[in-house]
Amino acid sequence: MTKKLNIGLFGFGVVGESLWQVLRQKPSLNASISKVCIKHPEKPRNAPASLFTTDPDDILNDTSINVVVELIDDAEAAWKIVGGALKKRKAVVSANKKLIAEHLVELLELQSAYNAPFLYEAACCASIPVVRNLEEYYDNDLLQSISGIVNGSTNYILTKISEDGLDFPKALKQAQEKGFAESDAALDIEGTDAINKLTILLIHAYGIIARPEELTYTGITRLHENDAQFAREKGYEIKLIAHAHKLNNEKVAAFVFPQFLKKDNPLFYVKNEYNGVIIESGLADKQFFNGKGAGGFPTASAVISDLSALRYDYRYEYKKLFNQQPTALTNDFYIRVYVSFDAGYALPADLFEQIEEWAGNDRRNHVLGTLHFSKLANEDWWKHNNISVILQPDAFVSQPAKRVKARFEELLLV
Repeated sequence: MTKKLNIGLFGFGVVGESLWQVLRQKPSLNASISKVCIKHPEKPRNAPASLFTTDPDDILNDTSINVVVELIDDAEAAWKIVGGALKKRKAVVSANKKLIAEHLVELLELQSAYNAPFLYEAACCASIPVVRNLEEYYDNDLLQSISGIVNGSTNYILTKISEDGLDFPKALKQAQEKGFAESDAALDIEGTDAINKLTILLIHAYGIIARPEELTYTGITRLHENDAQFAREKGYEIKLIAHAHKLNNEKVAAFVFPQFLKKDNPLFYVKNEYNGVIIESGLADKQFFNGKGAGGFPTASAVISDLSALRYDYRYEYKKLFNQQPTALTNDFYIRVYVSFDAGYALPADLFEQIEEWAGNDRRNHVLGTLHFSKLANEDWWKHNNISVILQPDAFVSQPAKRVKARFEELLLV
């Protein structure tokens, strides 16, 4: 028999209100919101005033509330809420990817110490059930790679730039007006949100615990109009892609970068606020998941999925962390990139192992070639001087390329 869920909700923004509306319309879920904790009581809300409180203890100390749903955008405040709820042995559902990425070790310890489940499907790709699929259906030894568009805001912006010809500020403003972008837009456009999500996927895919600052990532703020023109000429789309790729040495390469995609890649067709994830395993080959990655109801759908699972006492077991030999991360691999930079700037002479193309004019140059990933992970040349780095469609190089010095390196120094 399933149990009744009495919910204490933190946050009543786009997702929180959507959740409230759905639970009222779906009594079959056997779940209801008893109290909502908010920060700004003066704001008008589409719910009875008696439902709201500004005191977190009204929820945390209420023994009739057996589930806490955390839907706020302040990671440190969320950490106090989630930690306090777990210590009270209440089940917790969260959509806060920054909280989870930054406090994953502590959250694992709290779940174990207080025997309280903590679910967060909504923290990764909103309506796409990627966390539970990785947790339950893919063995670490057989999982080859995960790649995907995991941030709906940047994908919306890139779509509007590519298809509607909007400039970056207008596309960003439109994403914010539609509720797709975070309140702090930098979390989206600088890649922070995507790398936070990748750390969550890593533990369920490979049993790897990594902090965001340990991984190499960037967003879409460094993209140049010449890059968009190059993509149009080649028939490519530019997408911000999160990668976790098992190499031949069984270690995992994990990072977030913009990437050119060809039409033969399913992610090429993922538009607007949608997310898409490709999971490749040794037996099942490639499987593609597609769904809305931002917005109130899509995110609320993932929260409801977790609530439904709690009715049957479901919890993550972190099997690949505790029951298998965890896999290690590595930056020791080669990758094919496109680098564009202002004319007159000289890239480091020893940057590329192999150069496929060099072109430019009196304003902007670009180079296509292969480099060792440590040149991105351990050096900061690409973070300055109006440089953009975009992965090529077939980014991974299985064998180290032979260094080509010849005329191309001479051109880079001109």
